[in-house]
Amino acid sequence: MTARRSPVLLLPLPGEGWDGGIGFHGERRVPPPRPSPGRGLNLGIEGIMVAGAFTGWLAVYAGAPLWVGVGVAALTGMVFGLLHAFLTVGLALSQHVSGLGITLLATALSYFGYRVSFPKVNTPPTITPFAPMDWLPVPILNAQTALTLFALLLVPAVGWVLYRTPLGLALRMVGENPQAAESQGVSVAATRTGAIVAGSALMGMAGSFLTLSAFNAFFFNMVNGRGWICVALVVFASWRPGKALLGALLFAFFDALQLRLQQSGDAVLPYQLYLMLPYLLSILALVLVARKASYPQALMKPYRKGER
Repeated sequence: MTARRSPVLLLPLPGEGWDGGIGFHGERRVPPPRPSPGRGLNLGIEGIMVAGAFTGWLAVYAGAPLWVGVGVAALTGMVFGLLHAFLTVGLALSQHVSGLGITLLATALSYFGYRVSFPKVNTPPTITPFAPMDWLPVPILNAQTALTLFALLLVPAVGWVLYRTPLGLALRMVGENPQAAESQGVSVAATRTGAIVAGSALMGMAGSFLTLSAFNAFFFNMVNGRGWICVALVVFASWRPGKALLGALLFAFFDALQLRLQQSGDAVLPYQLYLMLPYLLSILALVLVARKASYPQALMKPYRKGER
């Protein structure tokens, strides 16, 4: 059950990490910079996941194949990512305000679209979701869906790109020292915009996992704060893919544990306490490691070409 519940966190984690700096950073550890207006994490993740969940599900409900629905969710995320990049990179506005605004906009548009599309429906319409990969001769994995396998393979793939390719070097350089990147001919604005758009696409795909794999319908509040958990996991992992994978699996384990505890039948505590368990542990982990976490040097620092 842990593997089944982790992809919704694994898919958007690289995107959230890219948007923060931009880039999971390299080996050198630096003390956390003093916050300054204009830079931070992509707080639009929650709304982008909601929008991806709705548009991907709606496309499949209209007759599109499941993977096309995933693609539609990714395109939805890219649209909101472009808006976010325009506001924060192009206009150098506050990334916190822009992200929260996008969360509100994307969530409201998704709920409005659902009400317009199904005005007289009390029970959410269902689709046929991704089926488990019974043909895969690997225990545990053969009980998961193809989208789960994609999410699990994404983390090592992102790690390889970041630390073994020129593109990854450019991403990390833009996150650590944008002036040096610009002097080497790397366009900081283009790189940051591309990272935000690509990351937002993954956030949209994470939303589609909920409606096309974990469940078979779209309903309100289904993302349920998982986007904010991704923000906490990125800080917990100090922008490192490996630690982010472990953090996501840890949260998924406690999420699955609270379900098992509720289903055990002999629970004496209110079920709300079990629902709180994974979130409380995430807050505790964040409190313990946030002050010691290492950050990209350019995190929370707006960049304007020619300025020092």
